[in-house]
Amino acid sequence: QVQLVESGGGLVQPGGSLRLSCAASGIRFSIYAVGWYRQAPGKQRDLVATIFTGGVTNYADSVKGRFTISRDNAKNTVLLQMNTLKPEDTAVYYCNARNLGRNFWGQGTQVTVSS
Repeated sequence: QVQLVESGGGLVQPGGSLRLSCAASGIRFSIYAVGWYRQAPGKQRDLVATIFTGGVTNYADSVKGRFTISRDNAKNTVLLQMNTLKPEDTAVYYCNARNLGRNFWGQGTQVTVSS
């Protein structure tokens, strides 16, 4: 059974940082493209950052220079370091893994940026 489990969300003040973690079981993360998505209330789910199997990364314009996605293959985990957080970053953040038609989602973790 494949599971993706996100953690690390919470409440942070504007300008603060959080690090999200997505831990996989049942699949080998290193052969999957892994993306972080977010969904704010009443809005669609948007792609935030992706890391491909070769280590290439891609970011939404709204988070470039503030967020960093990385892999820890030994721990079968993908991280999202989020710095200089803004209120508009508030959303539920989801982890997604995809490869050759297989597509898996985590349950999400809430990130709230507020003073």
